Amino acid sequence: MNPIAITDLMAALNWRYATKSFDAGKKIPQDVMDALLDALVLAPSSFGLQPWKFIVVADPALRAKLQPDSWDQPQVTQASHLVVLAVRATLTAAQVDEWLARLAEVRGVTLESLADYRGRMTRFLDGMDDAQKFAWASRQAYIALGQLMTCAALLGVDSCPMEGLSPQAYDEALALPDSGYRTVVACALGYRSAEDKYALVPKTRYERARVVEFR
Repeated sequence: MNPIAITDLMAALNWRYATKSFDAGKKIPQDVMDALLDALVLAPSSFGLQPWKFIVVADPALRAKLQPDSWDQPQVTQASHLVVLAVRATLTAAQVDEWLARLAEVRGVTLESLADYRGRMTRFLDGMDDAQKFAWASRQAYIALGQLMTCAALLGVDSCPMEGLSPQAYDEALALPDSGYRTVVACALGYRSAEDKYALVPKTRYERARVVEFR
C-alpha cells in the first residue's frame, strides 16, 4: 500500500464540514458512491460482528416523506444520496454463529477452531440486556459513520451526519420494525451548494494541547 501524503490527509479533513446546503443538481458518480459503500462494508466493529445495515434511500418520494421527521432539514432531499445507518435491535447467539460461519468460510478454518472465540462473544453478549446490546451496537454504527465521512472527504464528497431525526418514524417509513433493525443515525452525501454560508466559516476546534494528553 502507498500511503497518502500527510498534507493531503490534513487538507481533506480541514476541507470537510457538516454541509448544511447541498447542490441538488450534482450527483455522486456511481464509481465514487460504490467506493463509499465499500468503505462502509470495510468499517471495523467490535468482535467483527458488524451488527448493522446501511440503507441507501434512493426514492425521492420516500426522502420527501422523511424530511419532516428530520427536523425538516433540507439535506434529506437536497443531497445526492442519503444513507441511514441501522443496527440490530438485539444480538443473539444465532447471529454470532452466522458471523462465525462467514469467518470460517473466508479464512478456510473449521468452526471448531473458533469455539473459544465464540465463547468470548456469547459471554460478552449474555452480560447485557436488549437495551444495552442496542446501545453497544449503536456505538459500532458511529465507527462506520466516521469512516464514511472521512472517506467521503478524501474523495471530495461532502457529508452531513444527521442525528436530528425521529428513529421511530424512520423505522416505520423504511419498514424496519419486522426486520430486526432499528435506525440510529443518517448521513447525507453530495456536493456543497455555492450558497452554503457554512462552507466559508473557519473550522473551530480546541488546540491539540487541550484535548491530547501524554502519560
